[in-house]
Amino acid sequence: MILIADDSKFMRIYLKQILQNQGYTKFVEAINGEQAIILYRLLKPKLVFLDITMPIIDGLTVLREIMKINPEAKIIMCSALGTREHKQTALELGAVDFVTKPNFDSIHAILKEINKKSGDEANA
Repeated sequence: MILIADDSKFMRIYLKQILQNQGYTKFVEAINGEQAIILYRLLKPKLVFLDITMPIIDGLTVLREIMKINPEAKIIMCSALGTREHKQTALELGAVDFVTKPNFDSIHAILKEINKKSGDEANA
């Protein structure tokens, strides 16, 4: 299962379509940071796509909280705010990668590397 946390419905749908085209079928969506933390805690998804700018709780704070819940969590930050500082902070906090929206061209390679390291699929 993959958790997609983004306040933009368009971005959630767009990312989900990209992932579906790569064979992923199980998704859950969060529209704000608070929902993302709750859903992660309840469902323990194998992979999280997490926006930085979200209402209630921002993505970097969500990243910190999820890493407290599970230090092995696989989180890919996705943000239009692809500054060097945001990328560095996200990676230091435990994100496995950072994708600048809407350029999702690198997702296939990122997912392949995550699956190779973990030995399983995010769909499981």
